[in-house]
Amino acid sequence: MEMMKRKSVDLLVEQFWKHGYLTVKRKFGTYLPEPSKVGDFDVDIIARYKNSYAIGLTLTKNDMSDPKIKEKLIFLATRQTKFTNKAVKLFIGADESLYKNAKALIDSLANHVKKNIRLFQIVDTPVEVKRNRKIKEKVLFS
Repeated sequence: MEMMKRKSVDLLVEQFWKHGYLTVKRKFGTYLPEPSKVGDFDVDIIARYKNSYAIGLTLTKNDMSDPKIKEKLIFLATRQTKFTNKAVKLFIGADESLYKNAKALIDSLANHVKKNIRLFQIVDTPVEVKRNRKIKEKVLFS
């Protein structure tokens, strides 16, 4: 279970990188510290892009069956920075099997909450290695 959670956090970090965010704190990291609780809730990643911040959260089957998941998402999506009161984005990663349920859950939220949430489907794609065959040519210099 922990390896699956670790892998999903790694794949969510890649989504942060694709959007230009720098990871500040993350769970299961080697060099970065673990994020502290936000309110009463555990988060997986805290990242920064220039002066804006983002919170990362990976959803599991246990999270989706939790009756307080809607309140958790509302609370995390409505966070603001301490001094500038800028909205903190909420990045949510869900497995392929949970993606539709998570999408339906987010669609049921209010519009001002929904606009601050980004949902990503976490898919572990194997890396394809293509090798070009070397073309034997005459040697120009020896």
